[in-house]
This record gives sequence, C-alpha cells and structure tokens, in this order.
Amino acid sequence: MNKTVNINLAGIFFHIDEDAYLKLQRYLEAIKRSFTDSQGRSEIIADIEARIAELFSERVLNERQVIGNKEVDDVITIMGQPEDYLVDDEIFEDEPKQTHYSKRSTSKKLYRDTDNSYIGGVSAGLGHYFGIDALWIRLIWILLLFGAGTGVLLYILLWIFIPEAITTSEKLMMKGEPVNISNIEKKIKDGFDSVTNAVQNVDLKKHGDKLKEGFEQVSDSISEGVKKADLPRQGERIKSTSTSFFEAIGNIIMFFLKLFAKFFGVILMFVGAVTIISLVVSLLGLGLLESVHIPGTNLYDIADATNVPIWLMSLLVFFFIGIIAFFIFYLGLKILVTNLKSIGNVAKYTLLGLWLISFVSLIILSARFGLSFKEEGSYIKTEKLSALTSNDTISIRMNNNDLFSSRFNRNYGFDTAYDENDKKVLFSQGVRLIVKSTKDSVAKIRIEKSARGYDFENAKTKAERITYDYKLQGKDILLNSYFTIPLNESRRGQEVNVTVYLPEGSVLYADENTYNYHSNQYYYNDILDHDMEGHYLKIITNGIECLDCPEDEEFKVKVDVKDGTSSLKLNEDGIEATTQDSSLQINGDGLKAKADEVKVNIDDNGIEITTENNNN
Repeated sequence: MNKTVNINLAGIFFHIDEDAYLKLQRYLEAIKRSFTDSQGRSEIIADIEARIAELFSERVLNERQVIGNKEVDDVITIMGQPEDYLVDDEIFEDEPKQTHYSKRSTSKKLYRDTDNSYIGGVSAGLGHYFGIDALWIRLIWILLLFGAGTGVLLYILLWIFIPEAITTSEKLMMKGEPVNISNIEKKIKDGFDSVTNAVQNVDLKKHGDKLKEGFEQVSDSISEGVKKADLPRQGERIKSTSTSFFEAIGNIIMFFLKLFAKFFGVILMFVGAVTIISLVVSLLGLGLLESVHIPGTNLYDIADATNVPIWLMSLLVFFFIGIIAFFIFYLGLKILVTNLKSIGNVAKYTLLGLWLISFVSLIILSARFGLSFKEEGSYIKTEKLSALTSNDTISIRMNNNDLFSSRFNRNYGFDTAYDENDKKVLFSQGVRLIVKSTKDSVAKIRIEKSARGYDFENAKTKAERITYDYKLQGKDILLNSYFTIPLNESRRGQEVNVTVYLPEGSVLYADENTYNYHSNQYYYNDILDHDMEGHYLKIITNGIECLDCPEDEEFKVKVDVKDGTSSLKLNEDGIEATTQDSSLQINGDGLKAKADEVKVNIDDNGIEITTENNNN
C-alpha cells in the first residue's frame, strides 16, 4: 500500500505518490539552487513549475489518477537536469557564451503573427507556416474577397481558431526554430537591443519610468520563454545522426503519412468552407430548399405537407447541414494546426444541441410527410362519346397551354403559374394516356383523378379538387396535357389517368405529341405502343392493325391481353403466352414451352426436352 500526497503546483491540484513526490521535491530544490545568483530567479522558478504542472496535466486522464515515478521521470527527461539551468546575467552581454546542450529540431506550428499584422495576423502566420512572403497570402485574400466575398467568412474562422503567438516559445515555434536556451537567449537579446536603440534616442532622466517599464516587459518575456520551453540537458552528449536502414524507411513512411494527412486536412477544410458559404448565400437568397437536394425528397413538399413556414424549414436544414460542415472544416483545420484553439465546451454543446434539434425536427416532419401519403383515393368520371362510332377515323392529340408549359412531357412535379383569369394556381403535367378497345359501337372516355392523404376520405377530397378538362372537336379528341389544383392545396401525389375506349373497327390516328403521355408498362393493357404515332391504326379485339405501315416494317399487329393469372402478347418480338402453370414463348431464337414438370426448347441446336427426373 503506497501513501499519496496532495500537492498544489502552479495553482493546479494533483494526487502524487509519496516516492514520486520526494523525487519531484529534490528535483525542484536542485533547480532552485542552480538559479541562486540568476536575475529574475523567482519568476523563472514559477515558470518552470507552471511548465511541469502543464506536463503533468497532459498525462493525467482523470481527477483521481495518481502521479507516479514514471510520470515524474518523463517530465524530468523533457525539462532537463538542474545543471541545464546554470545561466547567469552574462548571457545578456554582447558576446553570447557557448552553450553545451544539443539543439532539437522543432516543427512549425501555426500561430497568428500580430507583430507583423494589418488586421488579425492570419496572413503573417500563414506566411511563416508555409514559408512564403505574407504579401502573397494577402493577395489571395483580396482575390477571395472579390470572389463573392467568400474569403471574409474563411478569414474570420481562421482568426477565431488560430491562436496568437504571445510568448517567446510560441514565436519561435511559429517560425520553426528550436525552442532552446540559445534561441530564447537570442530572442531576449533582440528585445533588449530594440529597447536599447529606443532608449538611446530619448532623455533617460525625463523618461526613466518608461525605461523601467520596458525592462519589466523584457523580464516577462524571459519568464514566458522559460515557461514554454522544454530546456534540454546541457551535459547530454550529441547523438549520432546516422540511422539504421529500417529507421530511414520508417522516416520516409512517416513523412508520406504526414503529407497525406495534411492534404486530407486541406480537402476537409475546402469541403467544409464551400458548404458553409453555399448554405449562407442560399439562405440569404431565400433559395436554400431549392439548392439542397435530398434523393427522393422534396423539402418544399415536406414544409407544405406539415404546414411549416419556409423560413423555419430553411433554418432547420441550415443547422443540420451547416453544423456538420462546420465540424468538417474544424477537423481539417485541426489536422493542419496541432496547436489549434478549442472552441470551448459551451460552443460545442450549443452546436450539438442545435444539430440534434434540427435532426429530430426533420425526422418528425419527414415522418408526418410520409404519413400524409398513407392512403390513396380517387375520383372517377366516365362519359360516352356518342359522336365517335366504329366507322370513324378518330384522332387523339394533347392540348397544351402556353401559360403553363410549351413542352409535351409527362412530369409529376408541381409549379406555379397564372391561368386565363390571372389567378395563381399549381399545375402539373402528370397526365397518363391509355388507349383500349371496346365492343361497344361508340367510344367513351374515363378520367381518373387520384391523390394520397392521411386517410381515404382525405385523399378522395384532394382528388376531387383536381381540375382537368378535354375537348371533342368533330372526330378529334383534345386532351389537356396538364391539370391544376388550388394554390393552397397540399401536393400529395396528385395525378390524372385518361383512358380512351375506341370501338372495334374504328381507325385511330395518334398525334406525335402523345408519345410521352402513353409511355406505359404492360399491366396498363395499353394497345397503343411507342413509334405508332403518326400512323393509321385499325382497332381490333385487344389490339391494333397498322394500315399504312411499310411492308418491310417489323410489326403489323400488336395484341396485349391480361386476364387474372393469364396473359397473351403478340407483337414484333413474337408471341408470349403465360398461365398459372404453363408458359409459351415463340420468337426469332426458337420456341420455349413449359408445362407442369416438362420443359421443351427448340432452337438451332435441335430439340431439348427436360423433366425433373431425366434429361433427353
């Protein structure tokens, strides 16, 4: 059982093992003896203790963890032995004394250089980090500023997250210089030189107070430099620079891994910044819901279905996507800048809360939107066309309205327009044309308006509010290529199916503008197939016969019949008949038949009969 001691080191509370405490105490006492005759002894000792506390804090994972000998040894290795601190006031003489500690290479860290700044020091800091003149960085900001102002937000984000180089150690790390006593000494001497030059030009007697203040600032710089620096051991021998083959290979691999990480960080920053800027521009332009496309989902429809204001829906989408993009940008910046300032727990939890609220709200609204399509209802109207008989040549074409759209294309989306009475309405071109044969002597038309809703009655009511019309001019059937609904009506999958029944023996001429509207699957039993437009087609039982097609044209007759589990297809591809237990297919490849447990295949290779028990 080991005894633990509670200590307060530089204002930070630690639990430490008794043996480790004694070792740390001896270590600190030795350091204090090393600085007995040094200028600013108390400040330097305080800074060293603060640095030790900082190193302990990095190694403590929780408040109850006890610091042992291992942690103390690690800190001593980093800070150096007491003899490394044998410095005196002579280091401030014109000729610096030769030091005996080894220099360690220090990788650059990104800081804001406020000593050479115009605004926030971001450009100067980036110039030090990438090894280029800050002027080029500032020119890039100017270009981004004229590029729709995209650089402003990025500069502000960098200004917030990149820390300022305040201490001597931070200014050395910003330029990639090793943080050791030699460089700290040089930096301090440069500070003294600048102060000396300034003092030479003033009346010391008159400005004695200002001179005193300058020396106090330099003293503070010494304290900060010692605090942040990991002072190497003076007596440590210079290590050999030669490495083994495997160490060299490892260094090469680590170099490329770091290079890839930096590149990946740049990509994350770019994606996050572009996304945030795009969202902000779209939000300010009130077009966010149009610019964000989620497959299979229309955000305007969700807002409309749930009676949520467009501005509130836009904010939910902005927070949901924008916060993700912000953390992607922050992650990329974190990869590039190892000393990046934290945004703080308050900001993190606030952003997380906003994102969760947006996410849950969008899930609930999407669920409500989905429930609004639960049931389907329809309104059907059938009328006889007494003027069209089995002896007539009947023409079918789509009638367009230039106020809505000039294109003949079936489309189930909705848009707004003004009708002939200057009334704003919602319109759609979701109209389906189906042609069938009938044994009646006169033609008829069946118009089915359908919609979806929370329940059947709700869906049926929406279907009844659909406005659709057609005209009969002589022997011509003019079908509107669009339908309208009231402007305040919710869009719930409204569509119109128009079925025209033509008597057997009559002749059909389908205008070419019907092509996109009768593009139907086989289960609609539509006898009018593609590429039959512009021909005269005689109506026969469940099919058509082309009267003016060229003799070498592949198709002449088309029959497509489906009754329960049985169907018959007769077209240019051949014959295909199916029942519940058997099937027959005849085409250019031969004949295939199946009945019960027997399969027959006749092709160029001969006749093949297969059963479940044997093959012949």
